[in-house]
Amino acid sequence: MAQVSPSKIALSASRDIPFNKLLLSACNVRRIKAGVSIEQLADDIARRTLLQSITVRPVLDADGNETGMYEIPAGGRRFRALELLVKQKRLAKTAPIPCVIRTGGIAEEDSLAENVQRAPLHPLDQFRAFLALREKGQSEEEIAAAFFVSFAVVKQRLRLASVSPKLLDVYAEDGITLDQLMAFTVSGDWERQEQVWERLQSSYSKEPYVIRRQLTEGAVRASDKRARFIGEAYEAEGGSVLRDLFQGDDGGWLQDVALVERLVAEQLAREAETIRAEGWKWIEVAPDFPYGHSFGLRQLRGEEQPLTAEQEVEREALQAEYDRLEEEHAGPEDLPEEVDRRLGEIEAALAAFEDLPVSFDPAEVARAGAFVSIGSEGRLRVDRGYVRPEDELPVAQEPEINGEDGGESGGSACGEDDGSVPAVAMRASMDGQAVQAGSEAAAEPEEEDGIKPLPDRLLTELTAHRTLALRFALGDRPEIAFLAALHALCLKLFYHYALDSCLELDVKSVAFTAQAPGLNDTGTARMLTYRHQFWLASLPRQPEALWDALSLLDHLQRQSLFAHCVGLSVNAVHEAYNRRPRALAHSDVLASAVELDMVTAGWTPTVDSYLGRVTKARILQAVREARGEEAAERIAHLKKGEMAEQAEQLLAGSSWLPEKLRTQGQVFTAAADVQAPRTEPETGLPDDPEEHEADMPTGAWSVAAE
Repeated sequence: MAQVSPSKIALSASRDIPFNKLLLSACNVRRIKAGVSIEQLADDIARRTLLQSITVRPVLDADGNETGMYEIPAGGRRFRALELLVKQKRLAKTAPIPCVIRTGGIAEEDSLAENVQRAPLHPLDQFRAFLALREKGQSEEEIAAAFFVSFAVVKQRLRLASVSPKLLDVYAEDGITLDQLMAFTVSGDWERQEQVWERLQSSYSKEPYVIRRQLTEGAVRASDKRARFIGEAYEAEGGSVLRDLFQGDDGGWLQDVALVERLVAEQLAREAETIRAEGWKWIEVAPDFPYGHSFGLRQLRGEEQPLTAEQEVEREALQAEYDRLEEEHAGPEDLPEEVDRRLGEIEAALAAFEDLPVSFDPAEVARAGAFVSIGSEGRLRVDRGYVRPEDELPVAQEPEINGEDGGESGGSACGEDDGSVPAVAMRASMDGQAVQAGSEAAAEPEEEDGIKPLPDRLLTELTAHRTLALRFALGDRPEIAFLAALHALCLKLFYHYALDSCLELDVKSVAFTAQAPGLNDTGTARMLTYRHQFWLASLPRQPEALWDALSLLDHLQRQSLFAHCVGLSVNAVHEAYNRRPRALAHSDVLASAVELDMVTAGWTPTVDSYLGRVTKARILQAVREARGEEAAERIAHLKKGEMAEQAEQLLAGSSWLPEKLRTQGQVFTAAADVQAPRTEPETGLPDDPEEHEADMPTGAWSVAAE
């Protein structure tokens, strides 16, 4: 029996039909606009003509005869684009349009099939297509214009196409998500990309941020103060910058760390030579100094210099330009980029006029030095006028005042004698030695040639009586005792080697033997330094004038200054070689009293600050306390490095603190309840010293200015 061969498929006929013979069909299932606009499609057809035929059906009359017109059930957007070209007179009304003529089946089925069965282009195919166009000579701008996308989109697609071919193959097989592929574009090193991918295979977390972190390990962020300090010099020297085109990267990452360090060192050295030319005895240079690096050094008081006539004119012109720009753009809309940039430049220039170097006594400059470093904002930081102990002039011996004036001799001895001398003298009198001293004094011959100084022994006895009386009287006057204590503290903290108090009080502000990197740039450190400099500028230059200046302060100002002095004496640092359990226990009491909150002070648990330096058990304990047992179990199987990174993300936004940083009664809260950490702690001082000056008595400020 002969086998019947299957019938062959007959395709629909196709031919060119004049445009004016075509019309839209009500059977087109597409009702909602999507994708490229009609205008863009019209421009694309004008650029490369019609790339796909239009499906049409003959229009029949009431008797079923063809009328010569054709309706379009599938391809309505192409028809509208052609219609727009005709209206724009860019296409003739009778231009032949390639069409496929359908006669059987249902018109709605044709429309639905054409839209549903069309497979979208895989993103990787688009990436590679853009890359092929660029390799064939088209610029990124031309590609963007041809496909109606932004220039940034083209750059992103090209960057995705430049990822390691091995990873692109994995992406094509859905082994990598698009977000992960975007993260890999941070680095252009294929070998490095593949190493990170291999490492992720054994990792619990494959989140994009983990990929970015591993690809940028060791690089210097462009927001780092070192990178901001050297500016464009890094790229001018050929340094490569890793950029993330898919999310904010604060300028990216500088990959050549050695080049960054060399450029920083060279620029700091050049700046230091300029400072050295001012005549300083020594200059210390470093990108960053630890907090408290100037402890033990006397700080000189400089004189602010008035602006020159040229500087005054320049400042007034800048201020006028600033006011004009603000007035012209006072509306609610965003500032134009160039205006915003110019306002920033003017603000920086005006700030420079307020921060001019002060002048110092040349004799003091010859003994003092300066610290040259990089400030937290990436600008040069110069701290001038610090005198080392070995460079101080010998302290002159105080002249002895041996007159019979009880006020003079008593005051002098009170400042010179040590606290044990009066007590010895008083004990001596109890032993009957005073009687002997009196008889010795009586035995002395009478003076022949005028009045001679009092004997030392007699002065000791007299001042012992006065000291005892002063102790009692001061104990009966709390307000004067407070002033005297404040005077003694200020002498110790603001006037090195001053001997202008008879109170045997001492205060120390110790330097930290070990500290976390960047402690000197924290908000707390900056505000503490600012507060100290504020008071330093407010107090008189000479210790002899300090008592009168403090007397003119009101009660609140004295309290503020006293609190600052006492605060500088706090030492709650754990030192392995100096165990002080009772002192550290008192620091807990003090923290509770001031309601210390290290979260609002700006401390956060990171890999560098805590998590990378403790055991896995402590990492899990931290996550468990802050986020619960389930969160801890999710990372329990990870290696320590990855566990620390994951824990940092989990703890972000929580108020979790290590036990040693907690204040009694402090509780952990959910991320949504946590107040954003302050970059600068509350200090009770205004941001601008001039605001505080308005609250100071005029007399106090006039004394301080002498």
